[in-house]
Amino acid sequence: MELTSSSCSAYNGLQDDHDLKFLLRGSHLLKVKSTSWRRERFYKLQEDCKTIWQESKKMLRSPESQLFSIEEIQDVRSGHKTEGMEKYAKDVPEVRCFSIIFKDQKKNLDLIAGSEMDANHWVFGLGKIIAKSNSMSQRQKLQHWIHACLRKADKNKDNKMSFKELKSFMKEVNIQMDDSYARQIFEQCDKSQTNTLEDEEIEVFYKILTERKEIDGIFSDHAGRELVMSLEHLVRFLQQEQHEEGDGPELALSLIEQYEPNETVKRQKSMSKDGFQMYLLSADGNIFNKTHGQVYQDMTQPLSHYYISSSHNTYLMVDQLRGPSSTEAYIRALMKGCRCVELDCWDGPNSEPVIYHGYTFTSK
Repeated sequence: MELTSSSCSAYNGLQDDHDLKFLLRGSHLLKVKSTSWRRERFYKLQEDCKTIWQESKKMLRSPESQLFSIEEIQDVRSGHKTEGMEKYAKDVPEVRCFSIIFKDQKKNLDLIAGSEMDANHWVFGLGKIIAKSNSMSQRQKLQHWIHACLRKADKNKDNKMSFKELKSFMKEVNIQMDDSYARQIFEQCDKSQTNTLEDEEIEVFYKILTERKEIDGIFSDHAGRELVMSLEHLVRFLQQEQHEEGDGPELALSLIEQYEPNETVKRQKSMSKDGFQMYLLSADGNIFNKTHGQVYQDMTQPLSHYYISSSHNTYLMVDQLRGPSSTEAYIRALMKGCRCVELDCWDGPNSEPVIYHGYTFTSK
């Protein structure tokens, strides 16, 4: 797992995409904050296809603070589709405007491109990457997350990992480990004895990090002394442990076909430990029924028969006393499954209603 290698190749069908190539080259965009604040900044998709670098004129800003992850993006909207764009960019043609909406409480990023074509490259390119990311298996997402953390830990960007950077990486992925054991793993992987990890050594370190002892134990219990799990043993595991219903052998064969990476083992109608782990970490191995991601309950009963996710003071973006009131808060609540929202209506100018938290410092 080289830190320099582009993980864009993992996005099958996108590595030759024109929108993606444009984002990798980067472009200048106008960042909009108010009617009087518009600043030109350079934005560029990083080689990992998971982070975007944004130019900053602020003094003493750390390199890490100039990056944001694709995973942080909730939506990309073209045109004047945010309050900021509606207020501050009405003089600019909609075809040149777009906004990046972030998850949680992070502020929207309102941007103006130099042309309609540039705006389309950003909107369509980011949309494709987000869609591809959402379709990844849990294992693929884990690999990309680990890779991003490795890149972040490489402070001097020499594509190698010192022991100090290794400790920074473990902190990033929330691994608690004493220095002596961390040093032991580091020296175990440092076959070149250069006091740094690079190329295959990082790959070995990654494998040690992602090793799952509990999965090894489950595999051994059901495969016996064999290095692979036979079709018969896999069927037994699926029926006894996973409580899968239906045709056992047919289901087992479909899982082998989908998750077994070793072609020889696949032809033997068996599953290796790697394939077994890939299956358990996939949607098929998830404890939650993936069919329940859609509405599957009886929705014909009276409203009072259901529990409903509701929201109090939905319009607030920060807290109960100060901060903005925004339509974005309603969008986020509804996107999270909320189906009962609150609107506090007050008399506004020209007999029009306004929404805010009365007798507080929240905006209207």
